[in-house]
Amino acid sequence: MIERLWAKLGKSSLQPGEPIAPHNVPEHVAIIMDGNGRWAKDRGLPRMAGHHSGMKAVKRITIAADRLGVKYLTLYAFSTENWKRPKAEVDFLMKLPQQFLEIELDELIANNVQVRMMGHKEDLPSYTISAVEEAIVKTADNTGLVLNFALNYGSRMEMLEAVKEIATEVKRGQLAIEDIDEKVMADRLLTSGLPDPDLLIRTSGELRLSNFMMWQLAYSELWFTDVYWPEFTEEHFHEAIKEYQRRARRYGGL
Repeated sequence: MIERLWAKLGKSSLQPGEPIAPHNVPEHVAIIMDGNGRWAKDRGLPRMAGHHSGMKAVKRITIAADRLGVKYLTLYAFSTENWKRPKAEVDFLMKLPQQFLEIELDELIANNVQVRMMGHKEDLPSYTISAVEEAIVKTADNTGLVLNFALNYGSRMEMLEAVKEIATEVKRGQLAIEDIDEKVMADRLLTSGLPDPDLLIRTSGELRLSNFMMWQLAYSELWFTDVYWPEFTEEHFHEAIKEYQRRARRYGGL
């Protein structure tokens, strides 16, 4: 049973040499970057070493997505639940955006990448926010790949905040109940202005969404791999894209 489920959700039967069809590349790819700690543990390294290596994978996959013509890449960098981790690890994770952008921002600008962030800024350290906001401002006019970091993000909180906003507008007479539809809801989510992901990738072998974009992923194709994020390569990314291209997206139709 589990083997059949695994095959359906992610294990590709494609031949390695099969080309990627340029006309059917997903517009928006979202990735749950999982397995940094386990990757490090398997090598006798501290968990922080896994997170640092995971940062290199971010660059690798950003380049791969851009080359293929993906327009939006959303990376789950830190969830609202990750605050439960040991303080030393959280502190390290909060410094990674600053380190990544200090090293890579000039190259992102040169490659016309636009940096965005979705999440709840109020709980983040000032140095994390400053680094991200600087990147957002400096890349605002870029028209290439949108690199969207989900940082201190949780889908349940996102939806609750959207519902509260809608309720407030109804209470003030700014919105009629009968006018509430999917677009009204979507416009109040943190992904407002972005298309829903066509493809979700999750590394490390876990088969769950972990409170990530639960509204937006309603009709996304899901692809899972047991490869840990630090060792996720351009070839693995291509494998996911090829599997996506094999599937028929019917959206409930025939």
